[in-house]
Amino acid sequence: MELYAILKIVWAVMLGVLFIGLGTMVGMDMGVGTLLRFVGRNDAERRTALNIIGPHWDGNQVWFILGGGAIFAAFPTLYGTSFSVFYVVMITLLFSMILRPVAFEYRSKADSKIWRASWDWVFLVSGFVPMFIYGAAFGNILEGVGYHFGWTGQYYQDESFLSYLLNPFAILCGLMSVSLSIYQGGAMLMLRADNPIWARARYYAIAGGIFAAILFVAGGIWMQFLTGFVMTAPVNPAMPANPLHGQSVAMVAGGWMHNFRNHPALWVLPLMGVSCMLAGSAMLAAGRTAVAWWLGLGAWAGTIMTVGCAMFPFLMPSSTVPDQSLTVWNSTASAYGLGCMLAVAAIFVPIILAYTSWCYYVMRGKVHTVDVVNDSHSY
Repeated sequence: MELYAILKIVWAVMLGVLFIGLGTMVGMDMGVGTLLRFVGRNDAERRTALNIIGPHWDGNQVWFILGGGAIFAAFPTLYGTSFSVFYVVMITLLFSMILRPVAFEYRSKADSKIWRASWDWVFLVSGFVPMFIYGAAFGNILEGVGYHFGWTGQYYQDESFLSYLLNPFAILCGLMSVSLSIYQGGAMLMLRADNPIWARARYYAIAGGIFAAILFVAGGIWMQFLTGFVMTAPVNPAMPANPLHGQSVAMVAGGWMHNFRNHPALWVLPLMGVSCMLAGSAMLAAGRTAVAWWLGLGAWAGTIMTVGCAMFPFLMPSSTVPDQSLTVWNSTASAYGLGCMLAVAAIFVPIILAYTSWCYYVMRGKVHTVDVVNDSHSY
């Protein structure tokens, strides 16, 4: 296999790793925001929950930035097309995420019940909406996106965003993403909070894990009948990054199960996902919170890898002109660009993992409500 093809595969794997990190770390913070009004029954308890993620939430956003940056640098055709096709969705996502740091900074600026209650609703919206869009985007891509390219390489959008965003399968995927974020956020609250926040977080986290498992299985059954995309002729993995020619694609009912039928060992991935969700819920019920948090990471990994392996080599299939679907083979940067970015990633991703681990280690332990109330510099 040529070096160019190997670099394409490496960056496809790297993109999956970044999506797993995004779901786990950003999803954890979003889950706490979604749960804020439910685990905290008064201002002091809600401030405690916010101070649990306060030192880390902005650092965790690096996974969101890395994901977008990786698509921009390694898959520029995918970046330009997907961010254009999903433009309204992206604006909604960014607007909801912009509200989040504003809520952190301004919530405690005024000692007013109405003022703080209003910002608590902002936390709920800015936690629920991004994770719902994150999951729904995967659902939309699995169903195929209505776009095609003209002979000049200009993309043309063939569907309204309402037609692909608000459909049953995408909503199922969005709710599953929210459920996993609630699970992960609840696990973090249990790790660092005392009762009564601990007990309330436990209830919602267990429910989130079980609900995510149910939706994951339902989505898997749905995919058996969902129209998927399959290559009908061999392609050159080292082909030029040009979606206008070089591949033959067909839309087939149950097509996304093609890789699983050809490689039965891949079934370990969905089994890993659903097992981690259920085992994590059991660990939360038993009070084994640290184990449950790591099982949440396993649940995200199993979910993302299941979708990635089902779709491979597709990245964003076209339901309008399937032959112009964007794949790992036809939408990457040059071999030189991929090599340079791989060198950068090999240096900085371990650094990010190291400083993130160090921050959580230094700021470990319980956050007590009485300390938060008596500290005027806390959130």
